[in-house]
Amino acid sequence: MVDRSDIGSWLQGPPSDESTWPGKGLGRPRTGPGSIARVGPRLGALVIDWAIASLIAYWLFGGDDFAILGIFAVEQIVLVSLLGYSIGHRVFSLQVQKMDGRAAGIPAGIVRTLLLCLVLPAVVFDADQRGLHDRAMGTVLVKVKH
Repeated sequence: MVDRSDIGSWLQGPPSDESTWPGKGLGRPRTGPGSIARVGPRLGALVIDWAIASLIAYWLFGGDDFAILGIFAVEQIVLVSLLGYSIGHRVFSLQVQKMDGRAAGIPAGIVRTLLLCLVLPAVVFDADQRGLHDRAMGTVLVKVKH
């Protein structure tokens, strides 16, 4: 007979360690403003930004895939560079910041967006939940309010 007593712990994910959290090594709080954005809000922001780009591309270009990507990239570059957040980020109270808390800025906004559009750098991330696109530019996506 097979012992299935360990399935419950596997389904619950890795054991949690209350002494560590994403962003601790970066000096970020566990929760609240300045804490690392979690996966759910990140994906929600991405869906909103992609949907907006898709709607614009369907309206102007008949839904061409490259038009969607291009519009998404322009939105990300302009808004993240100048404000530190895209429309989706704003909806979920997130901001892309330099490690010192300032908004990303133009060079980081451009390079970060180009890497984001390649997809792979965004889905490979470290223990602090920073994708390669954020690590490359010294940025982090954080919550800006409760």
